[in-house]
Amino acid sequence: MSFSDQRDPSNGLGAQQRWLIYSLLIAVALGQAAGKILAVNSVDLSRLESYRIGETLARETAKLERQGLAGDELAAAVAERRETLEHDMRLQRPFLSANDRSRWMAIRAIAENGNHDIDPFLEEPTWDSIDMVQHLGRDGERHQYSSKPPLLMVLIAGPYWLLMQLTGTTLGESPYDLGRALLLLLNCGSLAVMLVAIGRIIERTGVGDIDRLFAMTVATFATQLAAFMPVLNNHLFGAAAAAVTCDLWQRLLRSDKPLGGVSLGAGLAAGFAVTCELPALALAVLVGLSLLWRRPGETLRAFAVGAGLVAVAFFATNYWAHDSLRPPYGHRSETDPADNWYDYEYTVGGKTRDSYWRHRQGIDIGEESKAVYALHTLVGHHGVFSMTPVWLLSFVGMGLLLSSRDGATRQLAVVTVLITAACLVFFILLRPQDDRNYGGATNGFRWLFWLAPLWIAMLPRAVASLRQSRVGMALAASLLAWSAMSASYPTWNPWTHPWIYRWMEHLGFSVL
Repeated sequence: MSFSDQRDPSNGLGAQQRWLIYSLLIAVALGQAAGKILAVNSVDLSRLESYRIGETLARETAKLERQGLAGDELAAAVAERRETLEHDMRLQRPFLSANDRSRWMAIRAIAENGNHDIDPFLEEPTWDSIDMVQHLGRDGERHQYSSKPPLLMVLIAGPYWLLMQLTGTTLGESPYDLGRALLLLLNCGSLAVMLVAIGRIIERTGVGDIDRLFAMTVATFATQLAAFMPVLNNHLFGAAAAAVTCDLWQRLLRSDKPLGGVSLGAGLAAGFAVTCELPALALAVLVGLSLLWRRPGETLRAFAVGAGLVAVAFFATNYWAHDSLRPPYGHRSETDPADNWYDYEYTVGGKTRDSYWRHRQGIDIGEESKAVYALHTLVGHHGVFSMTPVWLLSFVGMGLLLSSRDGATRQLAVVTVLITAACLVFFILLRPQDDRNYGGATNGFRWLFWLAPLWIAMLPRAVASLRQSRVGMALAASLLAWSAMSASYPTWNPWTHPWIYRWMEHLGFSVL
């Protein structure tokens, strides 16, 4: 990467010096992320698991002694029984929720069995999920499938298959070793890509050292994405793809040279962002229109081709998995039972169970009032601004950059405003009650997490307007500290309610 040595006269650092600091921040963020991945475990269950196995083994050992076993024969029988109990009564697992276990089971099905049926894995201890759908398979039988779009799982199944061949073991046999190896590769890799792309963007939108370093500090330590590092999820990949899309788009707007490879990369990134976060379709369309105006031929030959390739892969993998071009969440008909894949019963361990979605519980019931939902989405227990108040500065920055003299930066601000407004309207006002669940039991309103790179790009301009004032910088630092606190609250499990939600419960408020 090349650096210009132009210095900011008010602060004295050049781009190269700033990138050295960015690199340190990124290194710390990656180190923290790796630590979370390596430590993640259902630690609240470890003691209970040990206790259950110990108690059961003691009872069965006494029974074997009464049957006359002793010495080496007894020791061998006890050792064999312990191994069985450790498998059958296992409670600890590195996969923390139904959401990510749904994805892991689909990855196992693809790599281990060459299909998408997750039925066999539901019989294994700790491999359960509510994020499933059911429909007829090509064999004419009804099977369970992950409710997540399959493209991401198909892509991850490749590295998993290679690990299986190298190690001779599976995720079922070695969930910690293989699961952590894949998360280190995928999540840390995505985080690094996202942070580098954000660094490149804020180098363009910033005007000084303080504002740029502030924005990068937010990116590395103060967004809710940090909590998702220990789990397999679409939000981190979506945010990384959005960041790369904006970085490459800005580069294309600022150059008159032919950049077909960059255009192709922008199309691939924009298309992939859509497969991870459906609302990112707005980003892909707006970026595509902007480039079509600026570089019409190249956009049609490269950007459109890149986005088209991802679209083909998305629909092709969906058809492979479900014999339908529509992803699972597109099969929730209220009038046609055959087209409602969420309404079913299934059998595990000889016991018939209803789909969780027949009898939703807790927060998944959905907020009845749109007004209450809007309140808590914005400034309440899952609030965008109550959890991460540093985004208030981003919204100030949006307003300031709408009048920027730099055309590319102005376009970025316009796109950010339009997409933010569209997402807020869509998720708050247009969703039915069943979908007004704040993203479920998780650390924030996760449907908007992928917008973090765009909002971070807006920060430098707002901070630049505050940096000459001690009060202004104290305010910015306070908002940063509050946001970092919220980001670190989940420790290693993002599938927990935000601290504001817990605080309201403690005070006796009625919350979903």
